Amino acid sequence: MTGEVVRVKEVRHGGRKYLGVEVSLPGSPPLVLLVGEAGFAMCGFLDVSAAEKKGAVAVKIPGVGSVEELLEKEIAEATSKAEARGLRKGVRLKDVLDQL
Repeated sequence: MTGEVVRVKEVRHGGRKYLGVEVSLPGSPPLVLLVGEAGFAMCGFLDVSAAEKKGAVAVKIPGVGSVEELLEKEIAEATSKAEARGLRKGVRLKDVLDQL
C-alpha cells in the first residue's frame, strides 16, 4: 500500500472532543468512524443489527468519504439506544452530535 492508510482526527464541537478515524481500503471507499463519549457514528460499513445486538449507541451514515462529510449528512439508521438519545433517522449528525 502506498500513501496514508489511517488518518486519525480530533473533532471539537460544543466544548467536547470526538475521535475521527478514516481508513483507506483497497478497491473500496474509506471506512469512516466518529467516536463520542456514549457511542459512535459510522459510514455504510456499519451493520446496525449487529450494533443493536451488542447494545451499542450507534448510527449509520452511508455515502461519506471523510469525517467532515459524516458530520454534515443525515443519519440513515440508528440503534434503539441511539434513537433514545435523539440520534434519529433524517437528522443531521452535526445537529445532535452532543448525544453521541
